[in-house]
This record gives sequence, structure tokens and C-alpha cells, in this order.
Amino acid sequence: MKMTINGDSVEVPDSIEVITDLLHHFGLDQKVVMVELNNLVIDRKKHDIQTVEPGDVIELVQFVGGG
Repeated sequence: MKMTINGDSVEVPDSIEVITDLLHHFGLDQKVVMVELNNLVIDRKKHDIQTVEPGDVIELVQFVGGG
């Protein structure tokens, strides 16, 4: 399945159905990642149910602590 992630055209397995699957595929912890799907910020509680489709535009923003 082809989609745009952080501005890059990316091919991901067709087995990816929801945002949680996508985050696991890239090895990202959903506790520290903000997901924007087609210009809408997706609440973390909905990552397990929000489906992704071919052609979606996704922005993944990972929060990093520091001091």
C-alpha cells in the first residue's frame, strides 16, 4: 500500500490496517508520537480503530525530552 509519510512516498505492507499497525511497523511508541492523518490530528485513544488507506497523507511527529 502506498501512502505519503512525512512528505515521502512510502510503500507499506497491505496488512497495515490501523494507525497502531503503522506505528509498530516503523518501531514507534505511540505514547510519544503525534499522528496527523489527512490534515486531522488523531487522538491517541483512537489509534487502534482509525483505519489507514492507500493514498493517505500522514505526518508522524515524535516528541523527544531533554533539558
